[in-house]
Amino acid sequence: MNIIMNIGYLLASFSFITGLKLMSSPKHASKGNTIAAVGMLIAILSVFTGIISEKINYTNLGIILTAIVLGILVGKQMAFKVKMTGMPQMVSLLNATGGGCAMLLGWIEAIQINTTIATGPQILLNLGTITGAIAFSGSIIAYLKLSGKLKDRNSLFINVISKILVIICVALPIAFAASVLPISFFHLTLILLVLGLLYGIIFVMPIGGADMPVVISLLNSITGIATALAGLLYDNKTMIAGGIFVGAAGIFLTILMCKAMNRPLWKVIAGSNKSKQQGAQTSQQQVIQETNVSETVTKLLLSKKIGIVPGYGMAVAQAQHTCFQLQKLLHGQDKTLDYIIHPVAGRMPGHMNVLLAEAKIDYDYLKEIHEANDYIQEYDLLLVIGANDVVNPVAETNPESSIYGMPIIKAHLSKNVIVFKRSMNPGYAGIANELFEKENCQLLFGDAQTNLQEIVEQLKVLN
Repeated sequence: MNIIMNIGYLLASFSFITGLKLMSSPKHASKGNTIAAVGMLIAILSVFTGIISEKINYTNLGIILTAIVLGILVGKQMAFKVKMTGMPQMVSLLNATGGGCAMLLGWIEAIQINTTIATGPQILLNLGTITGAIAFSGSIIAYLKLSGKLKDRNSLFINVISKILVIICVALPIAFAASVLPISFFHLTLILLVLGLLYGIIFVMPIGGADMPVVISLLNSITGIATALAGLLYDNKTMIAGGIFVGAAGIFLTILMCKAMNRPLWKVIAGSNKSKQQGAQTSQQQVIQETNVSETVTKLLLSKKIGIVPGYGMAVAQAQHTCFQLQKLLHGQDKTLDYIIHPVAGRMPGHMNVLLAEAKIDYDYLKEIHEANDYIQEYDLLLVIGANDVVNPVAETNPESSIYGMPIIKAHLSKNVIVFKRSMNPGYAGIANELFEKENCQLLFGDAQTNLQEIVEQLKVLN
């Protein structure tokens, strides 16, 4: 039975590797997700072969099967009910469950241990518990912030408390190992669990604006590390492999996103102390040029090279499918249309890529920010659909801005820009957008999906 179990673990690990590789491409992401899910099923079945080979405790087996069935039912319900706009929140919740599992595993195992001597497995258990607790509470806070139920909180007090918690979390296990701390291992684990939960809250609380996708990626990597540590504790090869894959991928993505934003990771974690209230107020006082659907259609007909800059507003309007219809019409008129993607557009890593892949938009038409900026002046018209902070010139001009230094899509340098907006409310960072006052920029107010649909219908008539 052990041979069958190990073969199952090997197949599961191979499925995870293949799934991750395929998910790196929008064309094959769906297939990669399916293969990774099959790998998880193989891993679960492999565990059961190990259980069957030993004396079966039917009570425990019943609890395990009940938990699996409940997980399947809840997961299926969440997956079918969630809208694309709620995908970042769902990712945060799923990440929280992974961290929560690692945290609870550490707590349960600590109950079985009654000693005042630190050993290798106990150190792994403590590390798994605290990283799991950080990932759990941090992901819950990220979910609340993404849902608009919690605002950014940043102050010198929070930063000081954060540093104190880190020092305590490092000092306690050292004191315990040196037999200076007169408590049991269970109580040490419980204290570290609580400290981890507190640190997760304080860690995510100050972070907001364009940094949220980076935080989600970082929390994902922490969950992976917690899973790998739990795998080492249980000598479970699949947990170790899966945790390492997730942890490494999360860290790598976090570094890449920080590089794309031109911000060191420590600055993202520290949050921003710069006020955004002033920008939120002045956005209502800007002098802008407004346009309508008919004028937009005219500009599209007069343009040869066109770009679409998608943002979170496109996800809210569910306008990606209409963008694809517009693309087909424009291509039929021998016009060029690209989708210019900012790495932190939306509310999670790759948010825009997921939306466009769902609409069956070919990956060849997607342009990265640096690639597009090199010849942004060649675009006759840019349609900014739901994006805000990622096209805000203030990131280059105002050192006092909370997004200063973040690379932007330089839409203001193109020949013409039309921004699809519901209102003059600022973006997620809460600051006014200087692009709106540029001479080459016009705003088209209303629901992006409705406006795009009207544009498509008028183009069909004129085609």
